[in-house]
This record gives sequence, C-alpha cells and structure tokens, in this order.
Amino acid sequence: MAKLSEKIGYALGDAAAGGITWKVMSIAFPLFFTNIFGLTVADAAALMLVARLFDVITDPLMGAIADRTQSRWGTYRPWIIFGAIPLGVIFALLLHTPDLGPAGKRIYAYSMYLLMMVAYTAVNVPYGSLLGVMTPDDNEKNEFSSFRMVGAYAMGFVTLLSFPYLQKLVGGTPAHQYSVLGAILGGLAALGTLACGLLTKERLKPVRAEKFSFKPFADLFRNKPWIYLTLVGICTNFFNGFRYAVAGYLLEYCLHGDVTVSGLIINYTVFMTFGEVTCMVFGGLSPAFTRWVGAKHRAFSIAALICAVTSILFFFIPMDPKFIWLMVAMVILTSVGIGLYSPLLWSMYADVADYATEKNGTSSTGLIFSSGTMAQKFGSAISGALVATFLGLAGFISGSDPVTGQTVVTITNEPAVQKMIWSIFSLFPAAIALLIMLLLRLYPIKK
Repeated sequence: MAKLSEKIGYALGDAAAGGITWKVMSIAFPLFFTNIFGLTVADAAALMLVARLFDVITDPLMGAIADRTQSRWGTYRPWIIFGAIPLGVIFALLLHTPDLGPAGKRIYAYSMYLLMMVAYTAVNVPYGSLLGVMTPDDNEKNEFSSFRMVGAYAMGFVTLLSFPYLQKLVGGTPAHQYSVLGAILGGLAALGTLACGLLTKERLKPVRAEKFSFKPFADLFRNKPWIYLTLVGICTNFFNGFRYAVAGYLLEYCLHGDVTVSGLIINYTVFMTFGEVTCMVFGGLSPAFTRWVGAKHRAFSIAALICAVTSILFFFIPMDPKFIWLMVAMVILTSVGIGLYSPLLWSMYADVADYATEKNGTSSTGLIFSSGTMAQKFGSAISGALVATFLGLAGFISGSDPVTGQTVVTITNEPAVQKMIWSIFSLFPAAIALLIMLLLRLYPIKK
C-alpha cells in the first residue's frame, strides 16, 4: 500500500508537466507566438506541425528506451530525476523573445520548441509509464491517476489565475513579462519534476525483452485496445487543445480585451482557471464516480456527453462582455466532464499495458504510455496549428515588421474572425466529444 507522500510526489510530476509547462504551452503559446514573439500565423502553425511530426518518432522511441533502462534508481525514475533541470531551463528559454529579425526569430522559435519537445518527452513518457510499476492493484492505480490529475489541475489553477497579476508585478513590455515568468515557472517545473522522481517508488519489475527489436512496435498495431484508446487520447487533447489555443483570441477579439468584474481581472488565463479548479475537484471524484457507474469506459462516455452538450450550449451565448459569468458557468460545466474523464485515460492505459504483457509475454509499458504522451502533444499542437490556420483563413494576419522587428497584427474581416473563434471554442470541441463516445463503444476492455 503506497503512502500518501508517494501519491503527492506522483501528483507533483504532472503539476510540473501538465499544470505548468504544458498548460502554458497550450493556452499561451498560440497568442504568444503571433502577438508577442512576432511569428506569422503560417509560421506558428507550421512550427507546431513540424514539432508533432518529430514527436511521432521520438515518443515511441523514448518509450522503448525507457522500458530497457536499468539503474540504481529503477527503470523510469532516472529519466524523471535527471531530466528535471533541462526541462525547466529549456522552457524558460522558449518564453524568451530574442532581439532578432524575422528569420532569426523563426530559427530560434523552431530550435527551442523542438528542444522543449525532446525534454518533455524524455521526462513525461517515463513519468506516465511509472504508473504501471508502482502498484499491481487496479484501484490504487485509479487513485494514483486521480492524484496525478488533481496535481495537474491544481497547479494549472494557480498558474493561470496568477498569470495576469504576475505580469503586472513584473512590468515592462509583454515580451519582458513572458521572459521573466518563463524563468520563474521553469524553475518551479524543474523542482516539481525532481520531487516526483525522488518521492516515488518502483515496486514491480518489467518483464524485459532480451534484445531490442521492432516487434513491440508491430505488436501495438495488433493491439485493439491500444488503437482505440490512443484515438480517444488524441481526441481528448483535440477537445482541450481547441479551447485552450483559442481562449486568448476569444477574450482579445470577441470580448475586446480583459473583462474586469468587482476588481477581478478576467483575461484568457483567468477565464480558463475556472475550468481548472473544477477539473481538480471532479478529477478527485473520478474514482468514486467510476465505481458508482460500474465501468471505466461507461464513466468516460458519460463525461464526454457532458462535454458535448455544454460546448454546444456555449455557442449560443451572446458575444458580449455582459454575459461573462454565463460563459464562465458553461466553462465550469464543461470542466465537470473533463475532470471526470482525465484520470480514466491514464488508468485505462495501464489496463492496456497489462493486456499487452499478458498477450505478448514481455512488458511494453513505456512504449504504450508513450503513445498517451504522444497523443497529448499531437492533439494539443495540431489543434493549435489548426486554430492558427483557421484564423488566417478567416482574415487574421500577424508578423514582424522587417525594419523595427515589432509585432504587427491585422484583421481583414472582423465578423468572420469572431465567428471562427467562437466556433472553435464551442462547436469544434462538441464534435470531438461525440467522436470520443463512438470510439469508447468500440473499445474492447470493459472493466
């Protein structure tokens, strides 16, 4: 039976990765790259697409490498312990805007973003895989997964709520603010990741293959539970990715800037913070909800239905700051569904890993969990790239002045851009949630 301190330690891993680095990358980066860093919409979209194609190779490769690691710290923990500092440093550099021309900025952004993906993969794939070797008990896996989600959403809440106030405290230009906050948040991410590696334990020994081979990769595509669950994972991150990537544009161009209500500054990070705290609460309730419903796939489907209905309802809210609290209420209701299904995804990956070990005779836990991480990055970044592409098609143009280096944003068709933003935040995710429900009906592990 794992101690509470170990569960908290495991939660700190996703507090660092999901609550700080990935949350900022998902919500702030599209707007940061186009409106502050100075990339064109096309460059921002291409950057995220190239990084995702890169991850298609690095994520499963990292999973296979992690499965074969043997050290005094275990199989997966050494990657978490020794990857903590590089992760924090590269994240800080990624939020820095160098004093370069358009070409230099493009090279810097691509280099740092790809390095960030490597660092994130080297830490997060082993972190996800760790769940498969900490305990053999299925209920305890659900508890660890729930702690993980609560950690991610709790830190996401703190990060997003404090972001505009920290910007004011730092002062200076937006580029300077993001650079300083990148250093602060990068340091916190490094500390959380390191604490996770030191506080957790590996109790189970993976059944290792004798030599490296490509058979585990081939086995994945004969593993029906893995195929369906990976598609579900990609869809959940498309769902979140669309909403997070367009939230900044929604506040800026649909509601015409930050909304201040009774002294509370509601910018795009605070707007999504209401969802984070809801996800934290219902992520903690997810194991009890699953036991009440009777099966993981059934609980997941109900949660996806909540997301679909509330996303559709958001579309019909008037595009007016006077309705900000109605918008917040709908974000909260949508986040009830997200909070309920988020821990289930990783617990179900552990089921798929157990199924694969039983079927194939050797462990491919790291490889299977790497697909979860790949789905996370693929869904979030492709959705971010699509957001940039769709906004460009609607009439949103951004770039850097070749003489001054200053960021320039032009909107050629404001109503079309606003309607596109509103739809990306509501109708696009609703369609994804309905697809998740269909995939879960086909998912073969009914436990």
